Amino acid sequence: MPEHFSSSLAGKRIVITRAAAQSEALARELSARGAIPVLLPLISFAEPDDFAPLDRAIAKLQRFDWLILTSAQAVRAVMQRAADLRQPLVRTDSQLRVACVGPVTAEAVRRANLSVEYVAATHNGVALANELGSRLQGKKELLPRSDRANPDLPVALKRFGAQVTEVIAYRTLRSAETNLDELKQIVGDRADAILFFSPSAVQHFGELVGAEKFRTMQDTMAITAVGPVTANALGDAGVNRAVVARDTTSASVVQVLEKHFAAAKAAPAGAKRA
Repeated sequence: MPEHFSSSLAGKRIVITRAAAQSEALARELSARGAIPVLLPLISFAEPDDFAPLDRAIAKLQRFDWLILTSAQAVRAVMQRAADLRQPLVRTDSQLRVACVGPVTAEAVRRANLSVEYVAATHNGVALANELGSRLQGKKELLPRSDRANPDLPVALKRFGAQVTEVIAYRTLRSAETNLDELKQIVGDRADAILFFSPSAVQHFGELVGAEKFRTMQDTMAITAVGPVTANALGDAGVNRAVVARDTTSASVVQVLEKHFAAAKAAPAGAKRA
């Protein structure tokens, strides 16, 4: 019997707020279980206003001890700029080590034919700094990130004695591809779950639908945070009953959604959504 017939996700409309190009694997996983993935990109990425800081960092990359990468988009941005500059990222005699915030970022690094020294067990930037700990003492760290990245990570790195060079590798913008008709249907309870992958997406969605409507949507659908940083952003937006996928992989997201809907199906009729 096909797997999706026994899945609690069968027939569920699951809204993915990440860009389509980043959502293919997750959409396949959901479809395989009979769910109906709905793409509603809320953010897009653009080049930095000024490439000079990133260019200087890439040119001097061999002087750094650690390259700290916190998203697959950071990997893509750095790789693309290095290619544009015809600058190899890592030489054979390089001592540079790469640390990643989670497995999705690490996989993007490996696809770029770079080796990964460390992947955080808990998938957020501060946890990565805490796990590396004393290995950062006196080391030079390059941290290429979004213009809207959380400031907590460089503070955490410096707390362990790291010499941090933070550069903007890309800008995070509200997506011009957001389908407003689809958005209206979602707000009108035409979805069973909506997945958020970043605080920026949470912020943009709140601006589009309004703070009060955003809060009340948790009564009728599974508002889901992928990662603890996004969960905190949802909490700040007043969504206090979010479903949280601690791991950023597609398998983890699907697993937490299946568990949620299985529990909802088993709950007594009329029971309030958890």
